[in-house]
Amino acid sequence: MWYLRLRMFLLLAVLFGIVYMVMTFIGVSMGITNFYFYLVLSFGLMFLQYMIGPKLVEWSMRVQYVGKEQYPKLHEMVEELARKARIPKPKVGIASIPLPNAFAFGRGLSDGRVCVTKGIMQLLSENELKAVLGHEMSHLKNRDVLTITILSVIPMILYRIAWYFMFFGGGRRREGGGANAALIGLVAFIFYFITNLLVLYASRIREYFADRGSVLLGNQPAWLASGLYKLVYGSARMDKDSLKEAEGLKAFFLNDPSRALNEIKELRQLDLDKSGTIDPYELEAIQNKRLVLSFGDKLLELLSTHPNMLKRIKQLSSYERG
Repeated sequence: MWYLRLRMFLLLAVLFGIVYMVMTFIGVSMGITNFYFYLVLSFGLMFLQYMIGPKLVEWSMRVQYVGKEQYPKLHEMVEELARKARIPKPKVGIASIPLPNAFAFGRGLSDGRVCVTKGIMQLLSENELKAVLGHEMSHLKNRDVLTITILSVIPMILYRIAWYFMFFGGGRRREGGGANAALIGLVAFIFYFITNLLVLYASRIREYFADRGSVLLGNQPAWLASGLYKLVYGSARMDKDSLKEAEGLKAFFLNDPSRALNEIKELRQLDLDKSGTIDPYELEAIQNKRLVLSFGDKLLELLSTHPNMLKRIKQLSSYERG
């Protein structure tokens, strides 16, 4: 998986380079040429996201942290996985949203939180839930939760800059400021689109890392594949209002809920015995299949926080069973 690490490193360099370039362009256009101003402003925005990010997630997901006496089996799984991953045991929470899923977040290993929604507890078997939790624990171990949280603020900043300069003129304090403001807004909007695609790509890379991490923590690939299949099925059954509510949060989930209806049609072909699960033999069957994705599938993946589910499960099929 070294090539994925290289891609992530290059993405980080490109994204931070874009932020610095845009800030420099704005500063020069407004007559500000101090190098340290751009540097401090860029990293100041990142630090703000780092500080308030976990609270925003808790509020958005309606997370309540639970003790071992309330959910002993859930805590036991998290403790075991944390021990295998050699990281501190994260806080365990339940999210009061109807969508069946799980997610992890936090500022670092000592501040890690792993949460499940109420719906997932009834949907997955014990092994499937353990594999899903292993995926989330791997996010914490890889520290990619912090990385994606910080990176996700970059497109948002550029969008706000574009909106301000295109529709409010950046104040138009100087003669000819209107033309400069429109140019700044256009440049910011172009880079907003580019950085958003790059952040989405980074998000897809981290999902492959976490899938592999769950297997390395002792979970069978088929358990995770089956868990993903059930989560897609559960998302496909959700009403439009529930899916809309989770739209801004889907980067934290194991799958993209908004793509569930399309994905469930593809994944049903893997469930050869129509049992509602994917067993090791069904997972092995996809390993030798050549996946042919349509242009629409490739475009949907390009605009998604998660990899195409068929590609993802095929990748799982290439991992050795523990």
